[in-house]
Order: sequence, then C-alpha cells, then structure tokens
Amino acid sequence: MKIRNTAAMAALLSATAIAMPATAQVAGIATADTSVAIARSKALGTAYQQIGTQYASVAQQMQAKRTEINNINAQLDTNKDKNLDQAELDAAVKAKNPLLTQIDTKQKEINAMQDPIIRAQLYSVEQIAMKYEAAQQAVITAKKINIILTPEAFVWAPDAVDVTTAITAELDKSTPSVPITPPADWRPSRQGAALYQSIQQLFNNAAQMQAAQAAATQSPQPGAPRPATPAPAQQPDSR
Repeated sequence: MKIRNTAAMAALLSATAIAMPATAQVAGIATADTSVAIARSKALGTAYQQIGTQYASVAQQMQAKRTEINNINAQLDTNKDKNLDQAELDAAVKAKNPLLTQIDTKQKEINAMQDPIIRAQLYSVEQIAMKYEAAQQAVITAKKINIILTPEAFVWAPDAVDVTTAITAELDKSTPSVPITPPADWRPSRQGAALYQSIQQLFNNAAQMQAAQAAATQSPQPGAPRPATPAPAQQPDSR
C-alpha cells in the first residue's frame, strides 16, 4: 500500500476536496456518512499533520526507495517505451532476472517503514470514531431526527437531509484533537481498520481529482505556444 505524504493528505480535508452539501434543518429521516464526517474533522486533520511532521524523514526514505524501484523498472523496460508491461515482467520472471529480487527487497523495506505511519493514523481515526456516536446523538436531538440512514440507502433525497456536516461540527466541538501515539499493546479493531480504509480511499479520490484538475489547468490552450523541448517522460511506476 503506497502512503502519500501525510501532511499533504491532511490538506485534502478541506470542504473543496471532500465536498458535501450545505446542511439545513431536518426532521424525521436523515442521512450521514461516517467516513466523511471523520475525514473532515479538525482532529483528524491535526493528527495527520502531526504524523506527517513526526515521520517526515521516514517519508523521504520511502520516496527514495520508490525512486530506486522505478529506476530498476526502467531497466526491465526492454523496449524503452517508459511503460513496464506484463510481457516484460513475464520475460524477467522467466529469465529469473535478479533485478526482481531487488524490487521485492526494496518493497518490503518500504512496507516496514510505513507500518508505524499507518499505525499512528489508524489510532487517531479510532480515537475520533469513539466520539462519533455522542456527536451523532447531539445532532439527532438538535434536529429532532427519528431515523439516520447511510447515503447508499437513498435512491434520492434533498440535500437538507444530509447531516454529515453537522456531525463533523459536533466532533470539532467535543474532540478538537486526539493522541497519535498508540500504547505498545494497542491493536486496531476490525471496524476501525475498515473505517480507516474508507477514509484513505476518500483521500485518494480527492488527490486524484485535484491532480486531474491541475493537469487540465496546465494543459496548453488552443493556439498557445508550445515549449521548445518536451518535458521528460516519467519512469515506470513501481508495481
């Protein structure tokens, strides 16, 4: 699993990165997304920034390892089209190319280095999740809600029934920060791990969306002068 810079990920917690509709007064039936509510909380944003700072040197080492893997992949790219395809990988496996062992070793090193980062992130997510029910109940009471369903349970609903933003606001009031260093004997729960994966997917989706928007912005407009020398192609990504 590839881990992005945690400080950069925390920046994706903004409302523009994970957009949700404005919350209005509701009564009766409502919807809420637990993952989004926690992902947008101030506590998680602060926790991820702290983790990013604490493990900044580790993140740099991981990136250096990924660069090394990409350079090895470039050596396996026999037709030099900047794309390591399945046929080239199969050929390397058939030939028992020692470069494959180097890639495997470096990937295991990356996994070992990222383990404490994931552990700290998981712990912070679970600490906020423990406060979620109380925050949700506060919203239920304030808005006189009888039923809360997941967004997937609705075929269609007006924006006003979504109380995710209101729950995030309650979390921000009750839990402005959480610890990021788990006890030595701490183990994440199955529910916590699933919630963490869901939140990470939100971050990944937001990052991809922002990258696509940035690429579209940087694309030359019709009639605009093109650079004299094209930018070098990227090396094949690690597999």
